[in-house]
Amino acid sequence: ISCSSSPLTSTHSSLFLSLSQIKMGFLKTKGEIYKAVEDVDVGPNSNQFYLTANVKAPRMAGFLVKVFAWLLETPIFGSIMLYFLKRNNLIHKLVTFAELQESPLYVPLHYYEGGKEEENQSGASPREQVRQALGCMVAPKPLYSFSRWTILDYSTAYNSKLITPTKVMERFLSAVEHSSTPSMQMSFFINFDAHDILRQAAQSTHRYQQGEALSVLDGVPIGIKDEIDCMPYPTTGGTKWMHKVRKCKDDAECVKRLRSCGAILVGKTNMHELGAGTSGINPHHGTTRNPYNIGRIAGGSSSGSAAVVAAGLCPAALGVDGGGSVRMPAALCGVVGFKPSFGRVSHSGVLPLNWTVGMVGILAGTVEDALLVYAAISGPNSSHHSQTALQPTLCFPMLKSPKPIPNIRLAKYGEWFNDCNEEIRVCGSRALEKLHDNYGWETIEVTIPEIEVMRLAHYVSIGSECTTSIGRELEKLNKDEVGWDARVALSVYGSFSSQEYLNAQRIRNRQLQFHKRIFSMADVIVTPTTGVTAYTIGNDTRHTGELDYINGAALVRYQIAGNFLGLPAITIPVGYDNSHLPIGLQFIGKPWDESLLIHIAFSMQALCISQYKNPEVFWDLLAN
Repeated sequence: ISCSSSPLTSTHSSLFLSLSQIKMGFLKTKGEIYKAVEDVDVGPNSNQFYLTANVKAPRMAGFLVKVFAWLLETPIFGSIMLYFLKRNNLIHKLVTFAELQESPLYVPLHYYEGGKEEENQSGASPREQVRQALGCMVAPKPLYSFSRWTILDYSTAYNSKLITPTKVMERFLSAVEHSSTPSMQMSFFINFDAHDILRQAAQSTHRYQQGEALSVLDGVPIGIKDEIDCMPYPTTGGTKWMHKVRKCKDDAECVKRLRSCGAILVGKTNMHELGAGTSGINPHHGTTRNPYNIGRIAGGSSSGSAAVVAAGLCPAALGVDGGGSVRMPAALCGVVGFKPSFGRVSHSGVLPLNWTVGMVGILAGTVEDALLVYAAISGPNSSHHSQTALQPTLCFPMLKSPKPIPNIRLAKYGEWFNDCNEEIRVCGSRALEKLHDNYGWETIEVTIPEIEVMRLAHYVSIGSECTTSIGRELEKLNKDEVGWDARVALSVYGSFSSQEYLNAQRIRNRQLQFHKRIFSMADVIVTPTTGVTAYTIGNDTRHTGELDYINGAALVRYQIAGNFLGLPAITIPVGYDNSHLPIGLQFIGKPWDESLLIHIAFSMQALCISQYKNPEVFWDLLAN
């Protein structure tokens, strides 16, 4: 296995490998010797030490990023820098030279072990699955001081002849134009086509006039992250060059399913370049700004998808979650972010930047809207034909009952849960108290060992897969077409060796066994979604992006298990900090147990939705 394929580092990769294999002298790092999994206590009184993220890097932007990128790309000096960067940040100790007993686990597909809810099962067409999901929901909703229009609101308005999809899309286009003015510069989209949008709207309007709407999604605007193929647009992956070397010839499978339900696909939403960052700052296509405060980041990498939902332009949007890239921006922008189990949604037509950790996910204004889009896009992963038998029948939770499922157990690792800023800790703790006081749900203390080890192993995996995937294209590319922060990321990614990649997969196997033991004691794991709320966009980031590994580590702190282990996870807005920035709470579920996970999220939403606040930037597309 060769994972050092990035041409931005190809001239010094062999030098780096020779350095990393030195067995003598001061450069050699002694690797961690890990106990057997069965000898590690995951109970509340475990003697396992909680290791905080050992990030040793200053924030850099502007000229400093350029200098750092140039140095990393220098053959000999770059190799030495990369060696010490990895050593100082504990990759060598915890991953590279670690001694493990486990064999590698390359793909996190799971055998189905059964779930709690089987009321509505499906294996039908997207329209039929949406119809079944709609049948699980309560139609009327109470009036709150602020709420976003839902998919059902759009459908009801169209069926009642109060407004047409064409009128809504005219308002949508006006809003997008307004969002691009110098005073706002929201940078929601990389690409959208007004003619195509109005064409789709006219077709939907005609169907409603004929009483032939395809589904509740007919005429509903949905954004598509520019990592997912959607005709007639090129797929850039947030770059200046990807669409030149990889042509978009058809819709991705998940997009085809949405289109078959009549959804209006309103364009390609902005993202962090190559998904290689957590801020959503993109030097090529603009920085997506947070609708709750346009001076703050929206989060990455599915920044545009989160922001269009938060701003009321779409009730839902698609993202891709390789390291929290759906849940993280959802939490920062105050919306729902849902990542299903690995393999639940087809990856066909998605940029192959991270084969074993990436999943198509959903950003939505409500849990109900996330459920409807989930119903539309779910189906076997065509990339794993031989594995589809592992996937259980799709199940939808019953969200009609006023009483939630009793006796839910929430696993909480206290030291990990509290490793966030104080406002997030307090808000998350109060949310758990609400669940106990209103539903009697129990929070049990557990220990999840080696969380920082898992973060580093995931970083090695996603970086190796990214550079291996696009290495051939990068070899022919003028490096000036790549953003400065992405060049730094690619240099680090290309430095990972086969030994590091293999050990990372052994850590994946080890972590999966730990999590199976946790799930034998609890139904879900609960955490804050991020360790910080949305931070300020620096004035020095416009042309170079930024390197902010400390904030980046805080943003991904609770995300990794969902990706590295292929687990379903969902974030729900549960409050705000003193700057009125949203705070999210995350639930991580057992493999294939999306039904229970959605039910838990819906129950949490019911306790918080009356307190939701409107963002600074918001458009009401169904006004009057």
